[in-house]
Amino acid sequence: MKCRYACGTKEHRIARRSFLGTVAAAGTGIAVGGLGVFTRPAAAAQLAAGQKRIVVFNMHGGLSQLESWDPKPKTDTGGPFRAIPTSVPGLHISELLPKTAQQMHHLTVARGVDTSEDDHGKGAYLMMTGRRQTPGVDYPQIGAVAAKTLAPEDSPLPGHIVITPGGGGGRGGDAAYLGPRYASLALGNGNPPPNLDRPGSVTDIAEAGRHNFRRSVNDRFLSRRRTALTDAYTHSYEQALRLMAQKDAFDVTKEPAADVDRYGKHDFGRHCLLARRLLEKGVTFVQVSHANYDTHNENFDFHLEQVGEFDGPFATFVADLASRGMLDSTLIVVLSEFGRTPNINLYYGRDHWSRAWSVVMGGGKIPRGSVYGATNANGTEVTDGKVDHGMLFHTYLQAVGVESTGTFDIDGREMPIADPAAKPIEGLVA
Repeated sequence: MKCRYACGTKEHRIARRSFLGTVAAAGTGIAVGGLGVFTRPAAAAQLAAGQKRIVVFNMHGGLSQLESWDPKPKTDTGGPFRAIPTSVPGLHISELLPKTAQQMHHLTVARGVDTSEDDHGKGAYLMMTGRRQTPGVDYPQIGAVAAKTLAPEDSPLPGHIVITPGGGGGRGGDAAYLGPRYASLALGNGNPPPNLDRPGSVTDIAEAGRHNFRRSVNDRFLSRRRTALTDAYTHSYEQALRLMAQKDAFDVTKEPAADVDRYGKHDFGRHCLLARRLLEKGVTFVQVSHANYDTHNENFDFHLEQVGEFDGPFATFVADLASRGMLDSTLIVVLSEFGRTPNINLYYGRDHWSRAWSVVMGGGKIPRGSVYGATNANGTEVTDGKVDHGMLFHTYLQAVGVESTGTFDIDGREMPIADPAAKPIEGLVA
């Protein structure tokens, strides 16, 4: 199916077919030295001791709440799809999510989200940072905050990983003042980072000699000009060495064939299975991207296909975390930059809508099988339990045991972990 995106912004020029893998991923390389800027993931041995983790499913473009978590059938805005019962009595979601419906006893829907920001870039920023963009200052995204607050120092694996469709690689610019050690490592199309294998021509003796020489030169330099930047540079090499020894963590082909079949052999299924594998290996934060929901045209045909693709792998992921005893220590979030308009336009599409939409959470301290907030009969406004991005950001952190009202010490300056003008959502952190 071809979908034309009327808003034409750069955030949404990723075609669906490239996501599904018919366009080859144009991977960009990561220098081995650059891998080490990702730090503090949980060691596998510590998972049993209650190491907390977060996984975000980012529905890029603006998932329609009316075709997912807050259907309004038989209304002037509801569209053609039915609402179906779930594993939670009285809770109904769109019929496009039949498998997820059977896992809703593990999840909670926040139906009263109002962020009042209909721009893709600004909406994505506020949902990932919990704050509005401000000239002259940048804020770290949730993955960077999780890596800094939750992950221990000594793991070989990155603490902040983003699994993206299409090409991609390298570190992101999403850690702001927390520094490059907490920035994301992008896995383009779920592929492992490149350059994890040592060239065959380099012997063990030569490799050891190279690193001994590097360490001696670094120590000499650091004794005279030590800064946060030089520490990050030095650390990057050491973590890169440890990461090379853990390269199998990124290899989803190591998973049993039965699991591959359950998740599905398309890209999104593979990405969800990889996310589970990374969490089990000790990664603190994983983001899985599913795109592109910017349905100004043909909204219903597109959601029929796209949400249908999301449903099975996501439901399998939730069920797996529950059956493996990981839900208490792992927060699941399904978000987007905004929702879609209740009004259906002349192209059978829905436009940008941030005044009444939904976010789904589960695991950690989030109550199971509940609904928070409500919208009116045709979904045009929030009638109960209104929340915004700042409140959600606090809630994510509190759900995994982070005191979100605390501060970071950044070169002697206290920086609030989350927006001090906001607070966690009462009733959503058990």
